[in-house]
Amino acid sequence: MAAGHSVDVDPGRWQAELDEVLGRVAGRFGRVEPRRRARAFVRGLLADLPRKNCWTIAEHAGNPSPDGMQHLLARAVWDHDGVRDDVRDYLVEHLGEEGAVLVIDETGDFKKGTQTVGVQRQYTGTAGRVENAQVAVYLVYATSAGHAMVDRELYVPRGWIDDHDRCRAAGIPEQVGFATKPTLAARMLTRAVDAGVPAAWVTGDEVYGADPGLRAELEARGIGYVLAVACDHRVVVGGATDRADTLLRRVPARAWQCVSAGRGAKGHRYYDWAFVRLDHGDPDPVGQAGQRWLLLRRNRKTGELAYYRCWTPRPVPLAVLVRVAGQRWRIEETFQIGKGLTGLDEHQVRRWTSWYRWTTLAMLAHAFLAVTAATERARPTLTGLISLTCNEIQHLFAVLVLQPVRDILHRLRWSAWRRRQQARARICHYQRQAAQPP
Repeated sequence: MAAGHSVDVDPGRWQAELDEVLGRVAGRFGRVEPRRRARAFVRGLLADLPRKNCWTIAEHAGNPSPDGMQHLLARAVWDHDGVRDDVRDYLVEHLGEEGAVLVIDETGDFKKGTQTVGVQRQYTGTAGRVENAQVAVYLVYATSAGHAMVDRELYVPRGWIDDHDRCRAAGIPEQVGFATKPTLAARMLTRAVDAGVPAAWVTGDEVYGADPGLRAELEARGIGYVLAVACDHRVVVGGATDRADTLLRRVPARAWQCVSAGRGAKGHRYYDWAFVRLDHGDPDPVGQAGQRWLLLRRNRKTGELAYYRCWTPRPVPLAVLVRVAGQRWRIEETFQIGKGLTGLDEHQVRRWTSWYRWTTLAMLAHAFLAVTAATERARPTLTGLISLTCNEIQHLFAVLVLQPVRDILHRLRWSAWRRRQQARARICHYQRQAAQPP
């Protein structure tokens, strides 16, 4: 940093960090051309572009057309699952700790039409209603140092799987069958655990808490969980089966404890908490040793209640369960950063392979921001300033490091290219409309 600077920013250090993670994945590309293209693609995802797609990223990189970027996503030979594994290992190396929490959740991206892989009218929590959307399940690694995505799986509805011609047109491999969201989550958790990712807990929302197969898999592996369940979820207490919300009468007023679920943007998130011991081994058939609890959360202002099904391989205090439950919000923050800063949801790709490759490179860009932010938090901060956040790092990196091509002729050629493509699209639409009966 040059003398006289009054801020704690070193763009050269950030560039070295990006070079490190790009160097880690270099071996996943068989040829130098796609490796260089992927580097330019990631830099485009980190740039301050009004919208991120193959057109805008190619223009930012100085390419004459988006053909190369589209080839990278659709047809170039490289191992996107290997890149995913490298990103996971990079995050564990920089953020890892034994008490880490693996967070599972899905997110939906609104789409038009019906040809994009996995798109149909379906419920998405992003909107809180049924929309024409594409839904994917993600796994986030969360520790005290930071949090980022380590895996992803596209949810393909049963209606798609049953339509073989549609699957073939979208490039879905023949061996891909229908899988529920908890099944996709279990696959990702299995990959993470088998790879030696240090983690002690799993948390997620009601979709995952209601699935007995997922709970049984975690118990069999000795991984504790705090999974949200609905108010009508059935549990066994004292040999009787009850809804979760009916157990409130078993909780005396003195049993509620005010505990923080973690820090938010405006300070600690305080709730009232209580827990009820569940019968061992029922209704889950695996009968693993450990303790089962129903954790209850009450909003201190509104009285709104939430319920969590918990399993611990050994006794833990209430504060630990609360901390794990609070980590679920990390994935919401991750989606916000991934979509807002690295174009996670801005792809305009239609096929299976292209979706996985776009998403994997967006995960890599986000991992760079998460690790850089964690590194900056560990450094001394100037008086009166908060530590650099992912948002601030992305903005400064885009302004100070990622200089787009400023050649006037390059920009004018791109303007002409876009207008030509739009003219062709307009003619095709008119011709298609004219061919249809009135």
